[in-house]
Amino acid sequence: MAFINKVDSNNINIPNKLNNNQKSDVDFVDVLKKEIDETNNLMQKAEKAEADIATGAVKDLAGASITIQKAEMKMKLMLEVRNKAINAYKELLKTQI
Repeated sequence: MAFINKVDSNNINIPNKLNNNQKSDVDFVDVLKKEIDETNNLMQKAEKAEADIATGAVKDLAGASITIQKAEMKMKLMLEVRNKAINAYKELLKTQI
């Protein structure tokens, strides 16, 4: 059975509501680029793990499997973000000015 770690609310960084004159320190583009880079790195590690499994060079089969699953989940997340962005863009196109 898997154990779920308790989320510590002190470690979560959520920006407060801002006045119109204030600018957020968090930029969506920077966050998106960071996540894309992280996804790319995970995918490269997963490809290496798959190659190691295929050649029999893998030392830790469970670790390789976990790496592949992490990359798959991250890719699914990025695809959902992309789909939401495309749907939002389509909704904006529908609005009349």
